[in-house]
Amino acid sequence: MKKSFVLTTVIGSILVMIIIIGTTLWASKRTSIATAEAISAVNSLYLEEMADHSSKTFANLINNNFEQMEKALYILRVEEISSQEELRTRIGTIQTLLSLDRFALVDEDNIVYTQYTTYTGGSRHEFLSDDKLNSRVVRTVFLYGSSKQLCLAIPADGLTLLGKPFKACFVQIDIEDIVELLGLNDSSGTSFGLYYENGENLSNTALGATVSKKNILSEMKKVLPEDEWNEFKAHFTDKTGGCLTFDADGTEEMLCYVPISDTKWVLVMLVRESMIDEQIRGISECNLSTDRQQIAATLISVLLLATVLLLLMKKNSTEKLEAEKKNSRAFRNMANTDALTGVKNKYAYSEYEAALDRRIQEKELVDVGVAVCDINNLKQVNDAQGHLAGDQLIKEACAMICSSFAHSPVFRIGGDEFVVLLEKADFYAKDDILNKLNQQIEDNLKKGGVVIAIGVSVLMPGDKYLHVVFERADLMMYERKKELKGRK
Repeated sequence: MKKSFVLTTVIGSILVMIIIIGTTLWASKRTSIATAEAISAVNSLYLEEMADHSSKTFANLINNNFEQMEKALYILRVEEISSQEELRTRIGTIQTLLSLDRFALVDEDNIVYTQYTTYTGGSRHEFLSDDKLNSRVVRTVFLYGSSKQLCLAIPADGLTLLGKPFKACFVQIDIEDIVELLGLNDSSGTSFGLYYENGENLSNTALGATVSKKNILSEMKKVLPEDEWNEFKAHFTDKTGGCLTFDADGTEEMLCYVPISDTKWVLVMLVRESMIDEQIRGISECNLSTDRQQIAATLISVLLLATVLLLLMKKNSTEKLEAEKKNSRAFRNMANTDALTGVKNKYAYSEYEAALDRRIQEKELVDVGVAVCDINNLKQVNDAQGHLAGDQLIKEACAMICSSFAHSPVFRIGGDEFVVLLEKADFYAKDDILNKLNQQIEDNLKKGGVVIAIGVSVLMPGDKYLHVVFERADLMMYERKKELKGRK
């Protein structure tokens, strides 16, 4: 009986040990397989996300510069410039206000105007060889044989300054600044690089030990099988993104490449699989040396850590998005605000008008009116007392208009002309407001104060566009202006 019990105990213990050892070996093998799959998936996901983010960042940089140049052309079209010195000053102001690097204008004779000088641009910029620029241009240029620049240009249709038509404007951005923006000097074990479609290194950054700073197509041909290299080359030159894994001196490396839209550039990222392998396998081996509860606890901890990291990443992304929105609103407000008076400008009025036209045509808006206001004798004040006195007259007139129409947006659309879009309380009280304002103008006419001619019209049945209402109000304003001048 005792022998049977001992034998059973021994056999049972051996079986338990065999089960534990077998389970451990099986778990170890499964963990190794899962770890290898995780390494590959993490590498691929990491590279794809990083490459996609960097590509979008660069595309946003290009689009933002194009949008800012359009705003610069709008500002120049409404400015009155009488000398080259004044033009350079305006270029410098626009360059600072809109954050445009090396902003320049090009006239019909290919003379380039910058903040500091003028020069003949045909030999430096091949896109200027055509008589007319028909679309946006993205080019890479080399200044003085060394400094690489990204050149962005747009047509300047309708822009005439100093009696000369201008055909284009452009900016030049240092490649080094783009490298810094995209984080191509990363030191976390991931290598980055910008390349031409022919494989030439544009950013002069080292892409790991295999490629370094050399031509990526030539160097990858040395480590890839011929069929894989042919596919890689086709993707690279045809601007098709992708990922591949290769062996470099016994080390697994993963490479991801993404074309950058509107350019001939390709963004390439490379990461050593052994870098992540060392970290993940270290954790795996540590977990396998403990019991199942410790493994479960570790997995739970990893999941919690991943959750926290995801939440932090989401919070960080939200904060960055809010900051970008805030900056975008700030730029928009600057572009839509009249610098002298602080009210909205002609560009902002155009946006308001387009929005109201849609509401009018969709029968959503009925109660709306337009007040057109014009300052009397501004030119005489400028000529007799100087532009400072004229500016003061404009500010006082603006203050009078804003205080009278306190519930409606006010726009300065010309040197002495303002427009008010009558809404809500101001629309229903327009007659009382106009009577009080005209009484104040009558008093000012006697005292020599600010005199404003005002015309008011409202949306009528059959009106499909706000401009029709504006035209009626404008005619009424001119009639009132004639009446006021005749009473001097």
